[in-house]
Amino acid sequence: MKKILTCLFAALGLTTACGQQNFENYDVKEFAELIADSNVVILDVRKADEFAEGHIKGAVLIDQFQSDFVEEVKAKLLKEKTIAIYCRSGRRSANAAGKLADVGYKCVNLKGGILAWKEANMPVITSE
Repeated sequence: MKKILTCLFAALGLTTACGQQNFENYDVKEFAELIADSNVVILDVRKADEFAEGHIKGAVLIDQFQSDFVEEVKAKLLKEKTIAIYCRSGRRSANAAGKLADVGYKCVNLKGGILAWKEANMPVITSE
């Protein structure tokens, strides 16, 4: 019984934490409209090899797994700009969006990541 209650409370805690996200999730269409704005910075938070395989034109690469990820973003991206973040499937970018929103950035996450982007036949480039 104690294990069941522990699992239940843990699940409730995760649900509550997820319900308090401090960034928005956009689908491909909304994300495409957003990044057409010159006041938006596109941030790819994947690894360099993933980025090289194909990315959204104009994206800045900062690997979310770097230990100094937030500091790197602070050094390169202005807080006055909206940060449109994506990764492969949307999980890393949601994590990154939460971290950046916590330090004052306005962030939007691409639901489904570059996989959803490609599935919608949106353009990707392999070099810029």
